[in-house]
Amino acid sequence: MPSSSAETTPRSEAPPPPRRAEALWGGPKLAFAAILALAATLRVVGVAYAHPFALFSPDEQSIVPRAWHMAHGGGLDPHWFDYPTLLMYVIAPFEAWESHPSYLAARLVVIVLAVGSVAASWWLGSRAYGGAAGAVAAAAVAVETTHVAYSRMAVTDVPLTLAGAVALALMVSGRIELAGLAAGLAMGFKYPGVFLLVPLVVAGWRQWRRVAIGLVAAAAAFCATSPYFVVHLSSAVGDVLRVQRIARQGWLGFEHDHIAPIAFLDRLWNGLGPALLVCLLGLCVALVQRKRNDLILASFVIVYFLDLCTLGAHFDRYVLPLVPALGALAGRMRALAPVTLLLLVVPLTWTIRDDARLTRTDTRVVARSWVEGHVRPETRLAVDPSLPPFSGFGIVKLDLPLPSEDHPDRDRNLARLRSEDVRYVVITGAVADRVLAAREDYPLEARFYDHVRKLKRVFYIAKDARNLNGPWVAVYKL
Repeated sequence: MPSSSAETTPRSEAPPPPRRAEALWGGPKLAFAAILALAATLRVVGVAYAHPFALFSPDEQSIVPRAWHMAHGGGLDPHWFDYPTLLMYVIAPFEAWESHPSYLAARLVVIVLAVGSVAASWWLGSRAYGGAAGAVAAAAVAVETTHVAYSRMAVTDVPLTLAGAVALALMVSGRIELAGLAAGLAMGFKYPGVFLLVPLVVAGWRQWRRVAIGLVAAAAAFCATSPYFVVHLSSAVGDVLRVQRIARQGWLGFEHDHIAPIAFLDRLWNGLGPALLVCLLGLCVALVQRKRNDLILASFVIVYFLDLCTLGAHFDRYVLPLVPALGALAGRMRALAPVTLLLLVVPLTWTIRDDARLTRTDTRVVARSWVEGHVRPETRLAVDPSLPPFSGFGIVKLDLPLPSEDHPDRDRNLARLRSEDVRYVVITGAVADRVLAAREDYPLEARFYDHVRKLKRVFYIAKDARNLNGPWVAVYKL
């Protein structure tokens, strides 16, 4: 019989059948690369702000010099356990060729970890709810204002966010044992990583042998990355309890905040903007549907937020570990994914605004230059916290007032400073404004600033002065 026309058509002329996986992968692959590029760009801007001084966060002064000493023969024991040691160990190799502690090198390391947390958030969302959720979660972390800000600081919150996102992604993937290992690394970056053990148990519910292995892996990873915590267990636990006590009692600047739940919701809003509403809607839907992945992510968000509710210090960075999970929960509603991505333009504009400020010179650097140019070397200065070091002078460092301190700093007294031969007092609004706003909580410190302002002022630079960024700074002659 004669063949049909279809059968006589040469095979080489027939169009190849479409490969659905390849057709779909091109778009997500490009979006993933674009989000990572955006995240890196937003974070690199301002990374050298006020370099070589640590004016971003005082915690950098606790972490980076210790990492530098480790790289220069100081040993791996930090003799300090306000934070675990993993971030110091990660930073230390990049300090090896520096002649002094380099905050810039340490910040670049954290930026790499920050971009990694964006990628981990994509992985988390994709494994939990599909590709759209991965894109939403990654975009949320990429532009979240607080995450961008702390990505360029050598502190522990962004590394904790990375390890937490990896741990949750492994949990929703069913890799309980590896998830326990990642949770232990999260604890090695910062102690609140311990709350990842709750979703670990949820993920392995009724698989108790695997849960037990995961918990052992978490403990082993923590001990391996903070070994001297175990060596100095008693003093290390004492440091942890002291830090927790201070955090629960409060911190300078939070005296008039709303109660903790509202304060931290406000911090989330300041980071995510109106996209937070979609995140919370996704959390509510997850609690109603209660599927396995819903329970894993929701349990982490709830237990972590409940711990935040016990704190009196409402630092914005404390909410960062919640962002990848909230982004994934927002993306679980596929129909709302385009809306969520559009809403993320709001925090993107906030982040760009903040980045622009970091291209300017800090007012405190200008004040330091004035002092070094106008005050005779070796003169004794009394200096507020949150100021750069003044080289070649005798320095009396004034303590940061804290609500938990029973004994105020004795040096916040002009008569005592005169007896110590102090000639100038350098104060900044980064401390003074917060003290004076809570005068009833810091009566002695407020009185000190009142007395200082009666002295002769020889230098002043206003907050966010023209083409500058930062708090006001004043120098008074004693």
